[in-house]
Amino acid sequence: MAVEWMGKYRTFVEKIIKYGNSYADSYKKEYHYNTVFLFSAAQIQVLEYLLENEDKNQNMLEIAKRLGISKSAFSKHVKKMVEKGLLEKYHTSDNKKNIIIKVSTIGKEVYSQYVQYAYEKCFKKIFSLLDEIPMQYIEKMEAILDISASATTEKTKQKKEVNLILIEE
Repeated sequence: MAVEWMGKYRTFVEKIIKYGNSYADSYKKEYHYNTVFLFSAAQIQVLEYLLENEDKNQNMLEIAKRLGISKSAFSKHVKKMVEKGLLEKYHTSDNKKNIIIKVSTIGKEVYSQYVQYAYEKCFKKIFSLLDEIPMQYIEKMEAILDISASATTEKTKQKKEVNLILIEE
């Protein structure tokens, strides 16, 4: 049976599927990524998100939703990374159940090592190709990827000023 409904976009869809399958296969596996620690792509995403949003003091549920992963999967990643010393857990002064995760000094160093490795291994080539494409087309590709990933956006909640207290484990 011929699959014709994709028309001229068949190859494009195939490439998205191939990338998705390849990424899914390696998503939970842990690698060194040229560091002394073993960690997964999922854990890297957590580190990266926390670093990009460290001033927001979001709780674990908010971060899990933003990353599009279950709370239990997020909790497992956090637990492993706290054990490795890459993350630190805090609670707010007004609510001990409200757990806030921060990247430790070691986590920041490891992330810097990872970024250097990932840039040289993959992103340098990707960025070079993207430099040849007008920004308007890159924005359209971003929209295509958002749609294909069924991304949802979450409204920013009003910030409340609280003090963080380190949880000793």
